Amino acid sequence: MSPTRRAGFSAADVEPSPPVDSRPPAGAPNVVAVVLDDTGFAHLGSYGSGISTPNMDALAEGGVRFNRFHVTSLCSPTRASFLTGRNHHAVGMGFLADIPLGYPGYTARIPKSAATLPRILRDAGYNTMAVGKWHLTPRFERSVAGPFDRWPLGLGFERYYGFLHGDANHWAPNVVRDNQYVEPPPGPEDGYHLSEDLAATAVRMIVDQQQAAPGKPFFLYFALGAMHAPHHVGPEWVEPYRGTFDHGWDAWREEIFSRQLASGVAPEGTVLTPRPPWVEAWSVLSQDEKRLYARQQEVFAGFLTHTDAQIGKVVDALSRLGVLENTLVLLFSDNGASAEGGVYGSVNEHRFTARVEESLEDNLAAMDEWGGPRTYNHYSWSWAWAGNTPLRLWKRYTWLGGTRTPLIVHWPRRIADRGTVRSQFMHAIDLLPTVLDATGIEQPSVVDGVSQQPVDGTSFLPVIDDPDAPNPRPTQYFEMMGSRSIVHGRWKATTDHVTFGVLDEERLMSGSRDFDEDHWALFDLSSDFSESTDLADRFPEVVGELEELWFSEAERNQVLPVDDTLVNRVRALIFPAYPPGTDCTYVAGTGPVTDEALPFLFGGFRITADVEVPDHGAEGVIFAIGDWNGGYALYVAERRVFFTFCRAGDVLEVSSPSEPPRGRVSLGVSYVVGQGSPSTFTLLFDDEPVAITSFDGALPVALQHGGAALRVGLDVGLPVSDRYSPPARFSGIVNSVRFETPGAPVDAIEEVRAALHAD
Repeated sequence: MSPTRRAGFSAADVEPSPPVDSRPPAGAPNVVAVVLDDTGFAHLGSYGSGISTPNMDALAEGGVRFNRFHVTSLCSPTRASFLTGRNHHAVGMGFLADIPLGYPGYTARIPKSAATLPRILRDAGYNTMAVGKWHLTPRFERSVAGPFDRWPLGLGFERYYGFLHGDANHWAPNVVRDNQYVEPPPGPEDGYHLSEDLAATAVRMIVDQQQAAPGKPFFLYFALGAMHAPHHVGPEWVEPYRGTFDHGWDAWREEIFSRQLASGVAPEGTVLTPRPPWVEAWSVLSQDEKRLYARQQEVFAGFLTHTDAQIGKVVDALSRLGVLENTLVLLFSDNGASAEGGVYGSVNEHRFTARVEESLEDNLAAMDEWGGPRTYNHYSWSWAWAGNTPLRLWKRYTWLGGTRTPLIVHWPRRIADRGTVRSQFMHAIDLLPTVLDATGIEQPSVVDGVSQQPVDGTSFLPVIDDPDAPNPRPTQYFEMMGSRSIVHGRWKATTDHVTFGVLDEERLMSGSRDFDEDHWALFDLSSDFSESTDLADRFPEVVGELEELWFSEAERNQVLPVDDTLVNRVRALIFPAYPPGTDCTYVAGTGPVTDEALPFLFGGFRITADVEVPDHGAEGVIFAIGDWNGGYALYVAERRVFFTFCRAGDVLEVSSPSEPPRGRVSLGVSYVVGQGSPSTFTLLFDDEPVAITSFDGALPVALQHGGAALRVGLDVGLPVSDRYSPPARFSGIVNSVRFETPGAPVDAIEEVRAALHAD
């Protein structure tokens, strides 16, 4: 007997109804955001520098340049503003991700009420990819334990390759792929450079995506670590600039300004702001100083040209794939040029964290290696001042030198008026609504059940189409580390407050150190492009209105409480939910342990390794973290045990007089902080001292700004000491390494200072 046939039993009787996947509107462009770091208003060739940047200049020639585009003056805040379309305090990023604070505007936690651009585009049917610097994950959330909801994949990207911290060693970076740290690529001796790796990865991601889904639009966030220090680049890129800057920063600045006026990047009538008294005139320098400083800028210029070549590789890939015509490219910098090198510049900017004074003599001695693997270099702040021509000051200040940066928009299908300059006032928060406007995607009101907070930015797509279009918005506030300003219509008011963190600024710069004594200068931006002429005495009523408006915007955006001290930030630090404690053990055969997940060591420590030494002896690394720019390692070489601590290039070392004992043995080192006397390292065999060395000063709170990591039984990347070459695997067995600390309180003031140099 046949079973009874029922309706819908046979597929032949039922029409298929597949799920409908999200698809962007027809013709929606690809989007590529190229984010430069610490690149001043005048650094690109198309903005007047004379430095060779042909690929970026070609984007400007085929698109439009903006000469009144603004950012927050610091890295993490600008990136948060771009990716959310909200003011940085409004999304908890009023300061650096490295220093999360217990105030709503400073938590370093982008809230779920501010869904990011990659999340919105992904939900609308885009593929989303991020390559390069992230710096939006709060400190203590960057270990392998996460949490990962504020890593790139947690905020809307489908693929990620790059580094999570504020900077990286371009010769030997600590890199992440998706949600996992990976072993570093080949070293500089094999021709490796981080920027080249990032460009190759970006190209591979684009090609793979387009081959797998031809025509599907994508969003690529390409955030190079350049031009942030260290200014690492091969000598072949530096050599073409030999002698180019021998005439100094004053003359170079005059040349830049002349080119800016001729090209229209600076409008007619712009005043070149004067050299401040804390920047020395080139003419008064000694010949040694001139040689050193010229070399610093040669390396920076070579680094910038090298960076431009990597951007060119990505653009060439878009062209080869036939998608450049309908790709919206946004190229901008996160803040103005960086003055964190101070007066002399620095052969190793970790010296600051290590409390080692910068030295003209040390810099001169390292001049031939400047930019190479032996350095972690930063140029003199005088070159930063010139790189922001014709503006005042630099990164970390809300003067225009910190907040006005290049913006190039390239979109052949849309832009007809190519090679032109636009002068409307815009801000990083305007980028997200512009992208959504260009793609035809609406800003969602609810994401994952969470109502979305208002977007602060406004699309500037009309400005791209029409050079006479009005400014997208009339008002924009600025605040960074106590430096404050506000733009409203034609007016800009700016305080003279001096920020903290760079010792030379604290020591030499003029200005207010007390909020009650701040002077609000007033500028008419309709006629004063460079913020050159203070009109506060002529229009005191306008100053008063703008100051009140600043407070209104500050209250609306969670800016308050404002702080210009380190003490209050220390009190408000958000510490990890699961701190490492004071007694931790690590085993061999596992992945790297980021330094943020290790106990704090600067208050003293005892580190012991349980090892097995073969009968024929042993060689190699027992444990290591960091490298010769800043790091420490316990290892066996030359038939002795060494503990080497590289304090920003200052080598502190203790070694045993004999070989380690055979068999199972404890090898270790203790550190005692001197109290009115020298500090000491003591080498230990089975807890018995075998050697001791003393040194002046203390150890730094942070070894490397770029996220050093502990390895057990081997080393990777660059070594801590020339006595071994990575990986230098220990030829015996390392069973475990134990860190014991006295539980000293965190020196959070130095943590904050260190973070500022990492941004």
